Amino acid sequence: MQSSEISPQFESGFSVRTVIGAVFVAFVMMPGTIYLGLIAGAGLGPAAQWVTIILFTEIARRSFTVLKRQEVYILYYMAAALAMTGGPFGALIWNQYLVQSPQAVGFGIADQFPKWAVPSRLSEAILGRDLFHPEWFVPVLLIACLWTIGRATTLTMGYTLFRVTADVEKLSFPMAPIAAEGATALAETTAKKETWRWNVFSVGAAIGLVFGSVYVGIPGLTGVLFTKPLKIIPIPFVDLTQAVQRILPAALAGISIDVGALIFGMVLPYPMVAGLFVAAMASAFLLNPILQHYGLLPHWNYGMALVPSKIVTDLDFWMSVGIGASLCVAFLGVYKILQTIVGRRNGKQGAQLAPPPGRGDIRLRWCVLVYIVASLLYVALCRGLLKQDSFPWLMMLVYAVVLTPVISYISARMIGLTGSPVAFPFLREGSIILSGYKGVDIWFAPLPLADHGVSAQMFRELTLTRTKFSSLVKIELVMLPLALLCSFLFWAFFWNIEAIPSATYPFTEKMWPLNATYQCLFMTATGGEQNWLQEAIKWPYVAGGMVAGFGLLGLTSLLGLPSLFFYGMIGGLGAIPNIAIPMFIGAVLGRRVFARRYGAETWRRYTPVLAAGYACGVGLAGMLSVAFAMVVKTVSSLPF
Repeated sequence: MQSSEISPQFESGFSVRTVIGAVFVAFVMMPGTIYLGLIAGAGLGPAAQWVTIILFTEIARRSFTVLKRQEVYILYYMAAALAMTGGPFGALIWNQYLVQSPQAVGFGIADQFPKWAVPSRLSEAILGRDLFHPEWFVPVLLIACLWTIGRATTLTMGYTLFRVTADVEKLSFPMAPIAAEGATALAETTAKKETWRWNVFSVGAAIGLVFGSVYVGIPGLTGVLFTKPLKIIPIPFVDLTQAVQRILPAALAGISIDVGALIFGMVLPYPMVAGLFVAAMASAFLLNPILQHYGLLPHWNYGMALVPSKIVTDLDFWMSVGIGASLCVAFLGVYKILQTIVGRRNGKQGAQLAPPPGRGDIRLRWCVLVYIVASLLYVALCRGLLKQDSFPWLMMLVYAVVLTPVISYISARMIGLTGSPVAFPFLREGSIILSGYKGVDIWFAPLPLADHGVSAQMFRELTLTRTKFSSLVKIELVMLPLALLCSFLFWAFFWNIEAIPSATYPFTEKMWPLNATYQCLFMTATGGEQNWLQEAIKWPYVAGGMVAGFGLLGLTSLLGLPSLFFYGMIGGLGAIPNIAIPMFIGAVLGRRVFARRYGAETWRRYTPVLAAGYACGVGLAGMLSVAFAMVVKTVSSLPF
């Protein structure tokens, strides 16, 4: 890259313009992502980020003002934090459904829900769909406190993990350049320095706009006009499980027709995508039928669709194996860290571990202090909310001291290597049951168990855009009250105009009852019913998964394959191949066609910008359908 394109100096991205952007996202984008999540099961995603950036860059161009790349990235980060999740109060809307759901009533636990989590199912606060009712005061206050603590913990833990994985281990974080290059491309337009980035970004945006109009736009528009939305492309995947199970019993047969997965397959390292594809296909179509043949999948039955098949195969086998394989990754990560530190002390890797000057780094001791204080607050809240006679002190200690740091590090390391975090299925549920605690209230308690690994990539993106880390702290202070206020107001609005779930919100009507069934089953495990999840954690399988992980590492080394192929295989064990298939197709096209056409180095620089543009195009299509739907629903709810 030319020196004029990237300044070596770190600059602040916090300004009046980013504050205005935060207000815009909170009041305009957040309701869109909430509504789209209710009707389609997915929020605006990157739409909120790229639409916000495009709007502000266009305003800047017409005002003869230049937006710095650092400001563009802070807008990107802020839009993701505020709009992609719909804020913290969506949990209250889920709880109001759960407490009055047929599943909770049928299992006999509906009247055991704690009042600090949700009012009684017969309360006027529930029946009147009124989030402003006084009975919601304690749950709202608790959510606000937990959100504040969580943001501080995520920020400081993410920085600590970044120092370990990026500064010490020198991991590449292959997905980080998407945000960095996209921000650079749009910043260049305000300075009238449109380079190859803007051209590639525009191509990606055009592809995303066309595909998004079909994939997201048509279902969103028709869902408002008709009783059932029209879906040209199946969302989220084509389920072929029942069609092949006579030949391949227990196979997970599904494919996602998603251009986004194909493009992101071009961005990720080819060996990682290949390993993911091989492991996912082998698990789904080879190992699962073999396991079923030998009776190792006893809960699977003919006629099951893909999602139920995935759940039972996880419970019977893959959950335990996945835990063991993840532990293998953790041990390898600790070994690499120790090896790096020893090498530095011996002078083999040169410089000290001090951060670059001017980056605005946070002192590590303050990060550790914030984590300790947050963990103590979580434990204190749990102590005050749960039963005193059977309080699980040991579980709380293990969560705070062992599981959260280990899980976060494993996840951050996998993101640094492959671009994707590693999942720990049913870890929270299994540990709660194994703790021996009796009562439904623990399922709503603020347990000190979390995965902060995803936030490590954010600091890598700050580094690539040369943005001072202190900018992040400032914008977080601005976003916190906005997120709490707007999330509460908009969730209250959507719940008030129509029951959630209902036919008005198709995704919730279809999926929430299924999710409620599983959550209520978990709750009964601590309420005296059959503790079936405890049986799902099979320690011999955990040990076998760890051995298999080291075996795969030895095999890839023996065959001379890249280490990323091994990490891809770990991520693909037991996974549904629906996303792995288009990702592998994209990786092959990128490697065999486009890299040869444009040159490997040039194509490597193109792909993150192409992916950013695609996300922007899909976002624009989604925003148009959401805006139309919100206007129609608001007008139809008026009394005249």
